[in-house]
Amino acid sequence: MLDAVLTRRNASLKVKITVKSVVALCVVIGAVALPQLVHLALGMPGGVKWLPMYLPVLVGGCLLGPFWGLGVGILSPLVSFAVTSAWGDPMPAATRLPYMVAELAVFASVTGLFSKKISENKWFAFPAVMLAQLAGRGVFLALTAVFQSVSALKFATVWAQVQQGGLGLFIQALVVPLVIIALHSLVYGNRNE
Repeated sequence: MLDAVLTRRNASLKVKITVKSVVALCVVIGAVALPQLVHLALGMPGGVKWLPMYLPVLVGGCLLGPFWGLGVGILSPLVSFAVTSAWGDPMPAATRLPYMVAELAVFASVTGLFSKKISENKWFAFPAVMLAQLAGRGVFLALTAVFQSVSALKFATVWAQVQQGGLGLFIQALVVPLVIIALHSLVYGNRNE
């Protein structure tokens, strides 16, 4: 969506890269900060239930497109792990980190694939987020099933966490598109284009 806006405004390549870099940085910061706030307020179970890191990453994919989205999807859990490791309590946990990197990369790149369509029709934000969630969770479950014999993370544990996070995903499937629609309306006015 952001690329379409910048192209309509005849932004130079340098401006496009600068704007996308700033937005990507804000997404990663949000993906690091939001889980910390949720964990402070609700404890560790709050993270599993509400999936706070996913929200900024899904928004980032819609705004940035597939390649920049892929970048924020990969960087968000890695930066979170690095920052929280410095405090002595890494999030996500090391055993879960590679799975979350893959899952969030899928989330952001799939929503990013819809970015151009969203700029043309804001209502595409709904299927973009739902398909991204299905694909991301599917990748997470598939990777867990494949690697459970060599990983401390077992499929049964992940399946239970996926079920616990169902409400969080459902709420994000509503909230993220509404955020994107609001941003679309700010940029394009009340027109659908």
